[in-house]
Amino acid sequence: MTLLERLRTLYPEASGRSLKQWLEAGRVEVNGRPARDGRLVLAPDDTVALAARRAVPFPRGLSLVHEDDAILVVVKPSGLLTIATDRERERTAYRQLWDYLAAKRQRPFIVHRLDRETSGLLVFAKSEETKRALQAQFEARNVERVYLALVEGGPPDERGTLESKLAEDRMLRVRSAEKGRQAITHYRVLRRRREGSLLELRLGTGRRHQIRVQLAEAGWPIVGDVAHGGARGSVGRLCLHATRLGFVHPATQRQVVFESAPPADWV
Repeated sequence: MTLLERLRTLYPEASGRSLKQWLEAGRVEVNGRPARDGRLVLAPDDTVALAARRAVPFPRGLSLVHEDDAILVVVKPSGLLTIATDRERERTAYRQLWDYLAAKRQRPFIVHRLDRETSGLLVFAKSEETKRALQAQFEARNVERVYLALVEGGPPDERGTLESKLAEDRMLRVRSAEKGRQAITHYRVLRRRREGSLLELRLGTGRRHQIRVQLAEAGWPIVGDVAHGGARGSVGRLCLHATRLGFVHPATQRQVVFESAPPADWV
């Protein structure tokens, strides 16, 4: 009898895929030693055991803010994609969380995204139903989304609202256009400095590159936003951080709010 045949006898409820995963992960032990080849021929007195699933550490590139049976909230660093593109399929927040949750027989579902260069809070769902419930809140504009940005110069008023219509061209560049989609961003000046201003930004809509384009077109590009006319800055990255995220929890139906301080080197 082969090892795979013995496993099928010992665990008749397990699927072939599960058996293969156990072998690949080194969880199957023959006489106390890991065995990964299901074709291994066993002697009558060989003992076969399934070791406990090894705990998978939380991905080092992400910071865990909250996790329960329905959702997972993390802080994504600048430079990391939320989800794969044609050019990059592995180094993403989604892929890192997939590996982490797979050990729990769970998987992540994308709810919303942050630009590669933007850091801050992201919520992932653990089921299709939870994903749909959260995305409905985003589409209804019922989610509290607050960002902090360090900009060049700054607005003359302490508070205000930026309104424009944004559209993407064939190169996926976002800019104002008469036939674009409405974009609304509310701002408040938190601090003024010689080299620029620290702004709190609340989204009225959630268009792609909305904050970056609107601030640049207003004459206050984000520090580090070279793509939209900003200076590279001393910290060497985009100074935009998703600092607050609030929504109704799909499982408890209670309002929850999560906060994350921006990187200390640019505040």
